[in-house]
Amino acid sequence: MEHDLPPVLALDIGGTKLAVGVVTGDGAIHGWQSAPTRREEGPEAVLTRLFDLGRKAVAEAGLPEGPAAVGISCGGPLDAAAGVLECPPHLPGWIGVPVGAMAAEAFGVPSALENDATAAALGEHRYGAGRGTSTMLYLTVSTGVGGGAVIGGRLHRGAAGNGGELGHVLVRPGGRRCSCGRLGCLEAYASGTAIAERAREALAAGRPSSLSAALPAAALPAPALPAPALPAVGRPTAEDVSLAAAAGDPLAMEIWDETTWALGSALTDLVNAFEPELVVLGGGVTRSGDRLLRPVAEAVARDAMPPAARAARVELSRLGAGVGVVGAGAVAHDLLTTEGAR
Repeated sequence: MEHDLPPVLALDIGGTKLAVGVVTGDGAIHGWQSAPTRREEGPEAVLTRLFDLGRKAVAEAGLPEGPAAVGISCGGPLDAAAGVLECPPHLPGWIGVPVGAMAAEAFGVPSALENDATAAALGEHRYGAGRGTSTMLYLTVSTGVGGGAVIGGRLHRGAAGNGGELGHVLVRPGGRRCSCGRLGCLEAYASGTAIAERAREALAAGRPSSLSAALPAAALPAPALPAPALPAVGRPTAEDVSLAAAAGDPLAMEIWDETTWALGSALTDLVNAFEPELVVLGGGVTRSGDRLLRPVAEAVARDAMPPAARAARVELSRLGAGVGVVGAGAVAHDLLTTEGAR
């Protein structure tokens, strides 16, 4: 049945990147487009560019009659039923944005909005590593840390439609402040944003590291002087930290070990709670591959309750960078079928 589904347009709104494509019934992406989000420009400018990318994707995919529906993937909180972004922390100032109605008007077809990690979980379960599993958890480790769950073969959305916020489980009470306002969430330690922030804080405090080469000289502290304010620069990034840790830099290794500890600790609790067959990790931070996967999987195997530990595999996403677009496409396909009715 899946292969008989018509092509749909999939729009993925990330904190740093917009990704767009036409998704067919086999989960393949056609006419892929991406661009920086430039979220500081505000919702009107960003969505104008997003819809322009969508039109380009439709043209390159060879759909003269356009897509059958539009699926939109974005971080919450959001009201999926109403198609409204309520106040996503990764998009400051985006309050009550009716993105679903705007997309429907722009393309003249029905639209569906879904939490990005929930949509990614659906895509990974339907077309990726989770295909054929009954119970699967998905975590996207990127600008933030999101999550989604498939339980008994069905996507879990929760009573208010925002269920699966796995990035906001507590790993260190009273710890670093998270974007949600609490102290010590997984996102405050394992997200790409948090990894980079910890590196910049350490460099600003005068910690020696090869990572200092990523900063302009003016951003580094002078000897015997109080540490300056945290430099407003984009580097070092989480990827810089990962590469430096692999090369043996002590500061980078310390930050990376804390990151994998936090992720492994959170996954151990989640595996104990859900007893899934599979946990899938996706998002930009997972580009580090085995440097992230191995210590996290080892922590789950060592620390989870034995029955749950034996049952659960921990793997990287098979859909890679396209998981958000494939997930948004799956949401749009569900909109067109009675099977996907909420």
